[in-house]
Amino acid sequence: MSGGPRGLYAAKGWYTARLGGVVGLAVRRGVSPDVFTVAGVAGGAAAAALLAVSADRPSAWWALPVTVALAVRLGGANLDGAVARARGVQRPWGFVLNEVGDRAGDLAAMLVLAHLAGGWWGLVALAGSSLPTFASLALAGAGGPRLNGGPVGKTERCAVVVVAVLLAPWWAPYDLAAAVVGVGGLVTAVWRLRIGAQALALAGSADAG
Repeated sequence: MSGGPRGLYAAKGWYTARLGGVVGLAVRRGVSPDVFTVAGVAGGAAAAALLAVSADRPSAWWALPVTVALAVRLGGANLDGAVARARGVQRPWGFVLNEVGDRAGDLAAMLVLAHLAGGWWGLVALAGSSLPTFASLALAGAGGPRLNGGPVGKTERCAVVVVAVLLAPWWAPYDLAAAVVGVGGLVTAVWRLRIGAQALALAGSADAG
């Protein structure tokens, strides 16, 4: 079921289409989808390191390498599933690796952002960056859809990090960035649970009918 805002996640199909050449090359060369999972984690780790350095030596120029690292992080998260489907090698363990890799890549940058924000806002950012995924996996475990998107999903969190790096030379924006991630994540989790609850209710009605 779809409904409500999908945020920047709505561009995932477009972004994956732009990476279609990489998918085709991976299929021809027999590249494992796990390679892209690892690339996504590496991109997230690189973005985290660059965010830390940019906070110590603020310059708007850091936004470019941070953006590239986050693009690799998102590209890896998109390509592992796309390559698995294109090669016909989907497997349950691949789903597990995809989810763990996605969370690790995201957590790396969020840990640095939380450290830079400090205090309660840092904790709020960590909680808010995790709640949407917890909601989605809980719904999937109950037989509902594996929902993505929403007001502040992983794509929006990446955008918040880039904006924070851009603003850092003039003003330390980390508290505000952490607040957007944290509060936005809570709203996103609620949005996903609402949509998921409707899907589960419809499925139950269909089964009863």
